[in-house]
Amino acid sequence: MPLNRTTSGDRWRVRPDGPDKVTGRLPYLTDLSLPGMLHGRVLRSPYPHARIVSIRTEKAKAIPGVRAVLTSADVPGLNRFGIARPDQPVFCEDRVRFIGDAVAAVAAETEALAAYALTQIEVDYEPLPVVDDPESALSPDSVKLFEHGNVLHRSDYGCGDVEAGFAACRHIVEETYSTPRQMHTYMETEGGLFVPEPDGRLTVYAPTQHGFMDRMQLARILNRPEADIRVVSSPIGGSFGGKDELNVQPYGALLALACGRPVKLHNSRWESVRAGLKRHPMKITMKTGTDEYGRLLAHQVRIVSDAGPYSTLSAEVLNFAVEHVIGPYRFGAVKVESVSVFTNNGMSGEFRGFGGNQAIFALEGQMDRLAEKLGIDPWTFRLMNMRQPGDPGPLGQPIAQTDGARQVWEALADCRLWKEKAAAGNRSATRPPWIKTGYGAALVMHGAGLGVGIPDPAGGRLTLAGDGKIEAAFGYEEFGQGLIASLEQMLIEQFGFDAQDLRIVIGDTDAVPDSGSSTASRATSMMWQALKRLHPPFATALRKQASRALGVGMEKLVLGRGGIRDAESGSLLISYGELAKTASEPIVAETKFAYPTSPVDRVGAHYLYTYASVAVKVEVNTLTGRVKLLDQFHAVAAGPVVNPQGYLGQIEGGSGMALGFALTEDAVMDKGMYLTRNLDTYLIPTIAELSGGFEVLPIEELPEGDKHGPRGVGEIGSVGLAPAIAAAVHDAVGKRVNKLPIDPALLLEKPVFLNKAVEWR
Repeated sequence: MPLNRTTSGDRWRVRPDGPDKVTGRLPYLTDLSLPGMLHGRVLRSPYPHARIVSIRTEKAKAIPGVRAVLTSADVPGLNRFGIARPDQPVFCEDRVRFIGDAVAAVAAETEALAAYALTQIEVDYEPLPVVDDPESALSPDSVKLFEHGNVLHRSDYGCGDVEAGFAACRHIVEETYSTPRQMHTYMETEGGLFVPEPDGRLTVYAPTQHGFMDRMQLARILNRPEADIRVVSSPIGGSFGGKDELNVQPYGALLALACGRPVKLHNSRWESVRAGLKRHPMKITMKTGTDEYGRLLAHQVRIVSDAGPYSTLSAEVLNFAVEHVIGPYRFGAVKVESVSVFTNNGMSGEFRGFGGNQAIFALEGQMDRLAEKLGIDPWTFRLMNMRQPGDPGPLGQPIAQTDGARQVWEALADCRLWKEKAAAGNRSATRPPWIKTGYGAALVMHGAGLGVGIPDPAGGRLTLAGDGKIEAAFGYEEFGQGLIASLEQMLIEQFGFDAQDLRIVIGDTDAVPDSGSSTASRATSMMWQALKRLHPPFATALRKQASRALGVGMEKLVLGRGGIRDAESGSLLISYGELAKTASEPIVAETKFAYPTSPVDRVGAHYLYTYASVAVKVEVNTLTGRVKLLDQFHAVAAGPVVNPQGYLGQIEGGSGMALGFALTEDAVMDKGMYLTRNLDTYLIPTIAELSGGFEVLPIEELPEGDKHGPRGVGEIGSVGLAPAIAAAVHDAVGKRVNKLPIDPALLLEKPVFLNKAVEWR
């Protein structure tokens, strides 16, 4: 059944966290406070690149009410952080590499006092040449940001003879595509509350997508055992990858331990802009060719990615981009070269889509340009060159086979919007001549999970607690994606429980097993897998205990709403609360496993994929150059729908983010300095821009015998909209887009006045 904003049905439920969110009652982590807490602030570099000559903190320390002033000398453990490569300083010792680099931190009795104390820290800088262009950074003559140079990572892939492939081509398209530095723009900026406990432990209340990874990194920085640190990481007011990496946690933790009192930090929007992660700006050059019939013979790609000053997950993002510039198509030969480059620009890092957004914008642009050269319908051209069931993945790796690519292709070809395109005729007949209408489409193959060679643990725990609640404990975080609702729905459908029987426990390293990161479109899939594994032992244990308590054979008992029921009549025999009282100890089942991966050595290669097709209708105003999204259709082949509300919300939310990526969002920098500092100049789509038609068609069928269940949909809605809009713009005005966000100046047309009539050219 298609999903849209008015769809209803038996599987639609009120989200457990919904009422508190819409009424504003829900306290996010940065809303928390404690009596006697201090306020923390971080002093950051005013220069994108400079040598630190000296730091003097005496004046700040002497201010009454200032309880701590910390620098690199006060870090007891590793003065670095970074999920994969810990190379970002907690506090810079001798050099700053971007304007978000931290130099010192203070804790004071009030926010105003903490802000004033920062002004009294004296830092002498010697400005250094700024490296603000990735291509220039690759030059042998460039200033080196690290001893080993400016190259963070290279990732290449090839198969077949590309030169021979191009020699045999009848048609070749060469194009360079550029994508912007997009901000996550979450509602809740980075922050948290850091509490030294009476027993010497530290509790961290701070938004993150992987509490156990934060705990590990903080333990290294604080030089403490991980067991001495508790991370509470939910609920969160948005993340989209931006809070996957440490942000304020090192400073809050160090200040709290130094002062022996709770410390609160909460970034302003400007602090979030200057210090936070952004989507990687990429320049992707493609050369792609076909034979006379339209068969893809050769595909050559070069990717240059701006990592900013430190690593975080930039190498992993580049690996993902390499995979997805090949995507769902068969090529006779492929050659991909790529490089991630250090610069003095802002930090780039993990972001919803993880490099797929940039790659698929470029790849789908090539498909449209080639189809035009061939005189073939672009959607038909994609079908001609699509990977078939049984084919390996983009990197030649074995993958879990589905027919998702064909299914979403057919769904779009048959959708209302595409039929409207065919029947549109003279689209501007009833409109002013400066309003042009166009239709476009894109095909997406998107990998889920972290990929080969990257630790990707999963697991969960079910407990019949002493109070009779079925406690489901998972190491995930709720940051708006509807994870709690999805987990509740799965427990109800797989076990027969009622919502009132359940207690969901997530986002607390003291209370949950390590289920891996809430990222990479993996959480729902892994919860589904975990519950499938937990069902037999947990259901058996409950029925066995009920059999003992009731004196009834296990075969006559089933799990149900409210308790154990008679298998034949369905009548309630014993409630879960009563059952818990009969047990000498809690009944527990736990599982640990890993996300499925392909049996190859290629780091980052994926095994599970989600497929999607996107069709859009846009309106181009050639007076202003502005593009308006009027309607959109998404077909998504991701297996069974666990939670219709969450499914629709993920695709709709992702497409809203993609609309900004396509039309308005770019954190503009000049010589390492942000020109975009706040939401008055950084423009994100509002309800006005997102009020057009919206329809999602879930394709739930999986091949017989598939054991992997639902694929992830957290990212798939964010990657296909931009190339579809670019295609629709070309359909409307005949102009190709190769740079995002789309520059209105590209779409302007000048009026010519002839005999007092306006002819638009």
